[in-house]
Amino acid sequence: MRARQILKKLESNHVEGLSQKEIFLATEDLLPVTDEKKTWTAWNFVGFWIADSFNLNTFTIAASMISAGLNWWQAFLCVIIGYTLVGPLLVLNARPGAVHGIVFPAVCRTTFGIFGSLWPVFNRACMACIWWGVQAWLGGECVYVLLRAIFPSFARIKNTMPASSETTTAVVIGFVIYWLLSLPTIWVPIHKLRWLFTIKAIIGPIVGFTLFGWSLHRAGGVGPVFSQPATLSGSKLGWQMLISISSCFNNMFTLVTNAPDFASRAKTPSAAVWPQIIALPLGFTITSFLGIVICSASQVQFGAPIWDVVKIMDSMLDGASSSTRAGLVFIAAGFIYVQLLLNVAANSISAGCDLTALFPRYLSIRRGGYVAALVGICMNPWLLYKSTATFGSYLGAYGVLLSCIAGPMIVQYWITSKGHMRINDLYTANKEGWYYYTAGINWRAYAAYFAGFAVNAPGFINTLKPTIEISEGAKRIYYLSWLTGTGISGLVYYILCLISPPPSMNKHFKEIDESYGEPRIDQIKRNLTQNDEHVFASTSPEVEYGSSKEGQEDREQDSKYIDTKERERVTVLEA
Repeated sequence: MRARQILKKLESNHVEGLSQKEIFLATEDLLPVTDEKKTWTAWNFVGFWIADSFNLNTFTIAASMISAGLNWWQAFLCVIIGYTLVGPLLVLNARPGAVHGIVFPAVCRTTFGIFGSLWPVFNRACMACIWWGVQAWLGGECVYVLLRAIFPSFARIKNTMPASSETTTAVVIGFVIYWLLSLPTIWVPIHKLRWLFTIKAIIGPIVGFTLFGWSLHRAGGVGPVFSQPATLSGSKLGWQMLISISSCFNNMFTLVTNAPDFASRAKTPSAAVWPQIIALPLGFTITSFLGIVICSASQVQFGAPIWDVVKIMDSMLDGASSSTRAGLVFIAAGFIYVQLLLNVAANSISAGCDLTALFPRYLSIRRGGYVAALVGICMNPWLLYKSTATFGSYLGAYGVLLSCIAGPMIVQYWITSKGHMRINDLYTANKEGWYYYTAGINWRAYAAYFAGFAVNAPGFINTLKPTIEISEGAKRIYYLSWLTGTGISGLVYYILCLISPPPSMNKHFKEIDESYGEPRIDQIKRNLTQNDEHVFASTSPEVEYGSSKEGQEDREQDSKYIDTKERERVTVLEA
């Protein structure tokens, strides 16, 4: 009995008296965002992307292109192309969140079904937890640099880590300290983070440009840095550039997939469009350029390119003067703050939203963020930073899994349903709902998902186990996994929708909620926040129907449905 009481106290905020199925479908964090929490203006999104772009991972991805054999302008061209193409893709997937205030797990239900969304959400949650650990490791390295700059003897702490880890006890201590510092940041609600990101948007560029200018000075100016030739040529150079472009996409697919999470906080839908299309590629391109130059300068300074920017700072401490150490204290402290906010934006919130959808009775966005932090410290993230090959392979595998989710989601909103949605149907297991599909699973989306993955499966398997030989053609398809995964999964989904139209299929584009006079979503929000008396009210003042056959049938069914519900005065979800 005591264990049951403990579990009861651990439950998250939900409507009392609902079944497990009903709680799974509609917790506070999964319901549409209320107007008072839609606080992000266009400038907040601009600040968010500038802040998000100035991080160590962006520096490192760009720097790894130099280490892979490109010269500075070839690497810069790759990041311009990569991030410019990412912006529109992210905005397309963010649109349902911006218009209807719904987060990624809810948007995912429109495509994969209310129960079929479990796998994509689980997939995304796992990736967010792993990526949390990777970003935390970079932040931990900064803590190590900070402590070494203040206390030079810190680097001489006895190393108890195995040689295969390619790290030291001192660096792991820095990682643990960063992990502890990150815990308070997870506590802050999403809608209150915008001012912290504004501060990050100021600190990030300051420390980034400081390290950039300092590296150029130590390398003897621009000339020695920009005169370094590429070490690749011919087809090898061409394919390496495509791989580098793909690394930009793979770096961003976590944010492309869960774009509705932040777009749902937009004060107006337009606030989440042009600011993101412009600020995202601009911020990441500038940051990548700094990373490219810093890495190129490291070759002049140390005789070989160092692709990990934090290791460049660590190398600068060898025999450093007191002024050099003081400068690196300032830079490392700035990057620590940048990494803390980056991990919240890109991973803690994403994992929180996704884990809430998977375990709604016991988890919230905040609790899910702490789960991500726990997984992040247990996954030994330093193993992913052993080499550029390991790091690049991880990014590629990561992109494959997410691109096959994003493709059908974008097609569903923009081409299949053409903006028409039924928000209430996202939170009900009623078999007549648009998103119930077949037993709650949209087989079209899963067929498309597996089609997109199948094309990249040989390369994916080779990444996990390099001893398995695959053809050169299969490798090259895998190099473009962001394109083949998104494109093929989206195309297959559209074709299957033409062959077997889903209930949400429409001929004319209009962004509208077609929920039909049901009180359920509004009522649940009131119960969660006020626990007041039930009031029967419509969730959608304007009701329109698609021109497809299904839409006309819905019109007739809804008329009967509303009459029935008026008599019954339904106040909770149907199971």
